[in-house]
This record gives sequence, C-alpha cells and structure tokens, in this order.
Amino acid sequence: MKHKTMGALSPLDPSSFSRPELCLIKHIQLTYDVDFENKILHGTALYNIQVIDFMDDLILDTSELTIESAELDDGTQLKFKLGEFIPNLGSKLSVRLPTSVAPEKEFGLKIKFKTAPTATGLQWLAPNQTAGKEHPYLFSQCQPIHARSILPCQDTPGVKFTYNATVTAPKHFTVLMSALRTDVEDDQTWFSQPVPIPSYLLAIAVGVLQSKKLGYRSTVWAEKENIESAASEFEDTERYLQAAEQLCGPYQWKQYDLLVLPPSFPYGGMENPCLTFVTPTLLAGDKSLADVIVHEIMHSWTGNLVTNRNFEHFWLNEGFTVFLERKVGASLQQDPETAIQARDFSSLLGMQELEETIHNELGDNSPFTQLVINLEGHSPDDAFSRVPYEKGSLFLRYLEDLVGGPVVFDDFIKAYIKKFQRQSLDTYQFRDFFLEYFKGNEKISNIDWDTWLFKTGLPDLYFCDSFDRTLSDAVKKAVDMVKDEECSKLTYSDVSRFTPQQLIYLLQSLIEEDPSSLTLQRLRDMGETYRIHGNPNSEILFRWLRLCIRKKDQGKLDEALEFVNNQGRMKFVRPLYRDLYAWEEVRERVIKNFLENEPYMMHVSAYMLRKDLRLE
Repeated sequence: MKHKTMGALSPLDPSSFSRPELCLIKHIQLTYDVDFENKILHGTALYNIQVIDFMDDLILDTSELTIESAELDDGTQLKFKLGEFIPNLGSKLSVRLPTSVAPEKEFGLKIKFKTAPTATGLQWLAPNQTAGKEHPYLFSQCQPIHARSILPCQDTPGVKFTYNATVTAPKHFTVLMSALRTDVEDDQTWFSQPVPIPSYLLAIAVGVLQSKKLGYRSTVWAEKENIESAASEFEDTERYLQAAEQLCGPYQWKQYDLLVLPPSFPYGGMENPCLTFVTPTLLAGDKSLADVIVHEIMHSWTGNLVTNRNFEHFWLNEGFTVFLERKVGASLQQDPETAIQARDFSSLLGMQELEETIHNELGDNSPFTQLVINLEGHSPDDAFSRVPYEKGSLFLRYLEDLVGGPVVFDDFIKAYIKKFQRQSLDTYQFRDFFLEYFKGNEKISNIDWDTWLFKTGLPDLYFCDSFDRTLSDAVKKAVDMVKDEECSKLTYSDVSRFTPQQLIYLLQSLIEEDPSSLTLQRLRDMGETYRIHGNPNSEILFRWLRLCIRKKDQGKLDEALEFVNNQGRMKFVRPLYRDLYAWEEVRERVIKNFLENEPYMMHVSAYMLRKDLRLE
C-alpha cells in the first residue's frame, strides 16, 4: 500500500494539520482509563475552544486513534472525518460544526476516543522489562509530535493550553502526569496543570512506584529497586532549582518532581512540567551526571515557559537550555576561576559532540545542520540531533561575548523570559527582540545572522579561542601519552586527578582519532590501567565500548550488544549501533540483534535505528 506524503501540513506549522490561526484550544478536561491488558488508553477530552476567525470545521491532529464520538458540550452530536494516514505525521481529524462560528466566540467540544496498542507516544512494558519484574508499566513520550497518538489535539508547540485530568488505573499502581497531583482515591487520580503548556509536554506514567522527598517542592519517584540510589543521586535538586531561579526568575510550576523510568526510555531526560522523566543511566553513584538534571530544570524557563513556535526553531528550546545549563552549573562552583573552567570545559565537550554529529553523522552539507531548518515533508524526529543543542548554545555564547559578557547578557535573559513567558515564538522574533534590546551596542552590527541561522556545517568558532582550556589541556597530554606506544608507559597517576567529565573528554578525543593510531593491545592496557573498564558511569562506558568496537575487539562484542539491549537511550544506542554496523564481519549479527529487540523499544528509537542500520 502506498502512503501519501506532502510538504507543509498547515500554514503555521509544517508538522501539524491543525489551524491555530482559526481557533485555539485553551483548556482540556481529560479522562483516561488505563487498560494494561489490551495496551490501550480509553479517553474522553472536553475542549474549551477560542475562535480566532470564521470556521466551519475544527481541525485536529491524530495518529492511529479510534474516534468514537464527537459532540458539543450541550450534547449535540457532530459528524467527523479522519483523513488519510501519513507515516510519522498521522491523520487529520475534521469535526463538522452545526453552524459557522464567528471570531471571539468560545465553545466546548467533547471527543471520546481510544489509543492504539502501537501508539507512538506510549511505551507499554511487560513486567520483565521493568526493574521489579512483577508488574507492567506505562509511560509516554510526546515530544516532538506524538501527543496526537494519545489524544486529538492541536499538536503544535505554537498552541498552549491548561488541563485537568482524571485517570483510572489498578489500585496498587501510581499514576503521575505533567501536572500537580491533587487527589488520589481508590483507583482514581486527579491532576491540575494551571500553567499553559504545548501538547508535547502532556505526559503520563503508570507503574508500581515508591517516592522520596528531595526538598519542599521536589520528590523523586522510581521502582523500589532504584528509589534509594535515585534519592541519593538527585539530592541536590533544590540547590539546582535555587541557582536556576537566580538567573531566570521565579520557578512558576510549583512542583519539580523526578521520575526514574525503566531503561527503555529513549532520552537522558524529558522536561515534562512538574515531573521530569529521566533515564536510569544517570545513576552513576557519584552525581557526576547531574548536569542532565540541571538541563531539564532549565527547560522550566526555556522550552516550557518560553517555547519554540514549531520544531523548525527547535534551537530556541534546546540551544538556550544548554547555554543556561552551563551557566547555572558554573554558578554552583564556589571558586570563580573554577567556575570559568567548568563552564568552558563543558562547552568544549559539547563542541566535540557537535563536530562528530556534523562530520560523521549528518554531513557538513546536510540541511539539518542549520539552526533554522525546513521540515516540509519531514517528521521532526528526522531532524533530531545534537545540532540545535550545541550549535544553538554556541551561538548564544557568541552573542553573550560580543555584547559584553554575562554582566549585560544575564539581564537580557531575564528580559527575554519575561517578554515571552507563556508564549511561543520563532527565531525572527528572538532576533528582533535581541536587536531592540541591544540597539545601543555598536558591536551587534557585526553579527552575521544568515550564516549562523541558515548555513550548513560548523560555524566559525574563532571566539572559542578565549575559552579556558586548563582542563582540556590536561586531557590532551594524557591522549598524547596513550598514542605514544613506544615511549610512554601508562600509569593510573596519569588520570588519577581527572573528573569523570575529563575521562569522557579523553575517550571522545580518542574516538575522533584515526583508529590506526592505537593498537588493540594499547587500548586494552589503557582500559585496565586508567580503570575505565568496568566504570559505572554510563557516559564513560558508552565511549569505551565505542572505542573497542571501532578496534574490532571480539572480546567486547557481547558486552556492546548487551549494552544496547539493556537500555534505549538514543544518545548511546545510535552511535554504538552505527559503529557495530560499520564492522562488516559482525553486521549480520548486529542487524539480527536489533530486529529481535525492536519490539521492546520505544517508537522513536526503533524508527531512528532503522535508518542508521539502512533498514528503511
């Protein structure tokens, strides 16, 4: 069967059928009944809709939903039609209104629906896929455009709505959502989200969970097998929140909880309001991966409060958040010099990831290496990479340095958040606001906006020459020693004072080297001597396994396959699977391994890995 493809789905968002220039969903009253046996959510959504322009039909986004009925809030039954399914984008739902509706009117509409077991925004886990191995588990991942698979909606970040929800689930299960949990009684849980959110921030998780308080506004949730380690790992959450407030202003979401998900979760973290989802791969035992928590906290301002209008401008979410994450992370250091070193070293780590993404993954001429991209005919999933994160952060760092550094740019950040809070904007609005704010600063005439925003490949990073390289220079000395197999004997003292981040930098530096520059025996010696082999830090283990696979170390093949099978974090599994695929002698086994494990992966992971393994 041939599926229809097309360019932009609508005027304001190429990835959404909905027409927010005609009307806006302002509030949703949502009910869900969780059916673990059939892997279905039975739902009802009551929408409060504000009319912007004359309209005869309400257009919503759906994906694999069964629409059972549509009616006005007075009970008037409405006719509806589902359009042809477009892979990765879903189907247009058209609901016919009894009469044409005039601007400035409001009306209520109720839709009864159910999700498909294959809903791309939901992961239904069997008991053996959880830490406890006893009970099933459900969690969602709606970013970027998968909310349409769990309810009919205007699935564009250009629309924000408040919501209330009532969820029915088995009594011994805990239900959590991206909202304030207001009440629990028997098998029902009630939620309220009074701050408007885009659809991709709608989230739900249902599992047998335990909780521990981290602070007066923070709780961590996890299966009982992980709750103690999670509480220890994330005990500084309140300190991070307070540091973020110093830079960005008051935290508006009241509650900041963390949920440690089962390993198949495809991201390091997801910034769902009131309830950040995180991967268990962050549980390193020494808080060394806490920068991910700082990152998700910063999304409370840039992403959740101030949002990209559509995913062509995704860098406004992620570039800003990485930029702020590094500033806040540095502010947690007591010594000013150490703070500068920490921020600049984190940026250099990010530059490593950006260079590999552009040179080895996407290609220098890929249109997805632009900051502002064109998504016509594409799912936003197709464009997901480190580019909006790292290239966006570098652009903001360039602007900060250009206009006079943090002493003036920090005030701009506060003004930007205040101006656009609870709104969605595009890059051109950001640019106009920046130029107006700094109109008295002559240096802004030097900004080459077109090159930064629309040129492919790496930008000119001359301004990074001023970065403090104390920590990276120490690593480079160790890299040179590792490569000098004839003259240098490795000892643990070479790296004994390194932070985990410096070890990560060391391994990433070796990944970027010509594989022939290091023998397999030297690699093995380094792993043992530098105590990298068996390190519990997932970022270190991931890079160590990549190095071993690139050297075609047969002794590490089983461990590498076990690593990609036991967790679904795309940051890890995609590069490692690409390295495994490049090893021709084991390629058939690698593809077979993927196909056997694909049914247990979340949609976005399987979708992207199929591309990496040339199966699409």
